[in-house]
Amino acid sequence: MNVRSPEMPALGQPRRSTYVGLAVLAALSLGVPTRAAAQEQQGVRIGLTYSGSSRPGLYVLPMRGQLADSIRRIIARDVDYGDRVGVIVPDSGTPPTGALNYPLYARLGAAAVLQLSVNAGGGLHVVLHEVGAGRVMNARDFPLVGSSLSADWRRSLHEVSDEVERWITGVAGVSATRVLFVRGGTLWQVDADGAGSQPVAGVGSALGPVWHPNGTTVAFTEMLDEGTRVVVRDLVRGSARRFTYDPGSNSSPAFSPDGRTLVFSSGSDGTDLFSAPLDGSSAPYRVTVGRGTTNSQPTFAPDGRRLAFTTSRLGRPEIYITDSDGANPELLTTSGFGDQLYRADPAWSPDGRFVAFSTQIEGRFQIATIGLRDRAVKQHTIDGVNEDPSWAPDARHLVFTSSRTGSKQLWVLDTESGRLRQLTQGPASRMAAWSPRLSNAR
Repeated sequence: MNVRSPEMPALGQPRRSTYVGLAVLAALSLGVPTRAAAQEQQGVRIGLTYSGSSRPGLYVLPMRGQLADSIRRIIARDVDYGDRVGVIVPDSGTPPTGALNYPLYARLGAAAVLQLSVNAGGGLHVVLHEVGAGRVMNARDFPLVGSSLSADWRRSLHEVSDEVERWITGVAGVSATRVLFVRGGTLWQVDADGAGSQPVAGVGSALGPVWHPNGTTVAFTEMLDEGTRVVVRDLVRGSARRFTYDPGSNSSPAFSPDGRTLVFSSGSDGTDLFSAPLDGSSAPYRVTVGRGTTNSQPTFAPDGRRLAFTTSRLGRPEIYITDSDGANPELLTTSGFGDQLYRADPAWSPDGRFVAFSTQIEGRFQIATIGLRDRAVKQHTIDGVNEDPSWAPDARHLVFTSSRTGSKQLWVLDTESGRLRQLTQGPASRMAAWSPRLSNAR
């Protein structure tokens, strides 16, 4: 039997190290189930204990039915992109019947087996088996929404992938997410696997997009002849609101984690950060007092109590942290890392542990992270010019702009392993923003 890894983008780079490790699986019911028995296991989940030296292997069985190869390929690729599970995909063939060959799967390096089938209602029946014990780990029926190969149909499969990853590792995947970015001066979005790239309807000139926590609202900077302003747009209703403080420059919006507040940069002689309630119930509140310096690019801590931002108050761009009301400012980028000429584009990780940023190293921008506890800095990129990092909801992956292929494109980085993959191709793409987890149920 031939096995292969899931298909990767043509320009994707190879893995640079091994990943997270082997499983200590929870005890579940014995035997290889019929579909009825598998349904009785619905809702049971397991977690893994990682050694940090390798990834548990997942063997994805062939399946029957229309679009079977597409379904299987999308789910296998999603789980592979999560970088927590090693995916083993056999060549397409006849799905096994009767008892599964657990000893064979073990010899192929699998700790778990994924069994997929289309049920009578047109949804997807998913069974996850533990190889070592030869028994079911979890099972569930998932609806497939929309017409075949549509955006909603694909998102349904991404939701399956994320749940399978949660069953195996205890951490949901981020396949059911999208990335906003700027292309040709306007706003675009693309699925986390690089499919479904399309412009955002009704948006003209745009820079610096960000997602609202609800996953259906975005904010961005709109370019006008007389200056810039911040626009908040509902992607479902198509409605938009505009925020300004100074008639000159208004830019770099950021939503608070509770979704009630918008912080943005505004000013003519220098810029400061202003905080405004999203419902417009009161006037913007001044967060920083820069006295002619530039203060911009705010990013919230996940608890909403603090902000990181870029400021020129030391005579060069550096990253500061302050309370969300502007109290207790302190320099974050204190170490002698990089050229010490430019540190900007801060992005606070969803788990609160790190701030990603752009820094100059030998005259070129590179992506780095700094720990909030120990202030240790780690450089993540070397090739080309790299900037504008944005975190995935798993606080592990970053999307950023890179020139490593000769033009600016979006790339995804696994910060734990260093694995890279190219997300966009074609016309230049930049200024990415990774969405929260999305669902067809929204």
